[in-house]
Amino acid sequence: MARRFAALMVDWAACVAVSSLFADPVRDGWPPVVVLVAVYAVFVGLFAQTPGMWVAKIRCVSYADGGRIGVFRALLRGLLLVLVVPALIMDGERRGLHDRLAGSVIVPLDGPTPAAARDR
Repeated sequence: MARRFAALMVDWAACVAVSSLFADPVRDGWPPVVVLVAVYAVFVGLFAQTPGMWVAKIRCVSYADGGRIGVFRALLRGLLLVLVVPALIMDGERRGLHDRLAGSVIVPLDGPTPAAARDR
């Protein structure tokens, strides 16, 4: 959980910095949130990790096959993540509701894919 939280804090700081280029994130709370959802959609969808996840050495992959989840599912995951509540509802595999609905899972960068871990 510490890696996930660290990754989110790195991503959030970057999103606040980027959004400050076109809005006042202190006065308007929505610009960093919009940037965060966009970052999740692009980076998780195409590269399986955000810059914060790269720093924390974790990645977000498909629960079914360990591959990339694609932009649409990453966008869904990001939208659900900003609601906060889905992230707090976790199952035994530490998959939040946002991960279950998007069919994703967070794994260590050097760890096995979810399918390989289940096959053991």
